[in-house]
Amino acid sequence: MDADEGETGRPGPDPIRVLIVDDHALVREGTRELLSQDDTVAVVGMAGSGEEALEAVAALSPDVALVDVNLPSMSGLELSRLLFAQFPSTKVLVLSAYDDYAYVAEALEVGVAGYLLKTATAKELVDAVRAVHDGVFVLDRQVSQRLVRRRETAPTSVGGLTPRETSVLQLLAQGRSNKQIATEMALGTRTVEGYVSNILAKLGVASRTEAVAHAIRHRLVSPSGRDHTD
Repeated sequence: MDADEGETGRPGPDPIRVLIVDDHALVREGTRELLSQDDTVAVVGMAGSGEEALEAVAALSPDVALVDVNLPSMSGLELSRLLFAQFPSTKVLVLSAYDDYAYVAEALEVGVAGYLLKTATAKELVDAVRAVHDGVFVLDRQVSQRLVRRRETAPTSVGGLTPRETSVLQLLAQGRSNKQIATEMALGTRTVEGYVSNILAKLGVASRTEAVAHAIRHRLVSPSGRDHTD
């Protein structure tokens, strides 16, 4: 039986198509080598600049673009903004050496699907690619911990949210999916979906990513996801 076939002999799902964008050839090759170890991911192209990346996305329609922050002539964040506007079906996962608050906040504001540091392991990289492809926001654990430390005390009220909605928002900022939040908080998935909808409405944003960007920008992430109870 082929590796990509299930027990029925039918082919498995198509691999996630990835474009690697980095101005260092060695980094591009190394990243491709790491991703090639997993058969659920396929690197369909590589680019060394923002301009090359835009052409590659137009030609290849990748599912996920791994984008470095530092690129010649056009920054990775500028590229991410253009990709978000012109090619919304391609999810952008920033792969950066910087864990500075300003970089992370700006990346989220332009609409990236995730922010991962270059210190990530091969497994963490593949897991992040899968997650953003599935619509789950990804924030590097090290970055998340640093942002949490920026808050000395938990807010008593976050944008008019209830304590339970605040707890859900905190878990969203940690990259949890609705199903994971439901399990962690012992709630039904539909209940969590309702909380997420309320959060978006109260914060005046249109997506989970925008909600997380709002929380980070206004330093609403508390030191613990268990600070609030009903």
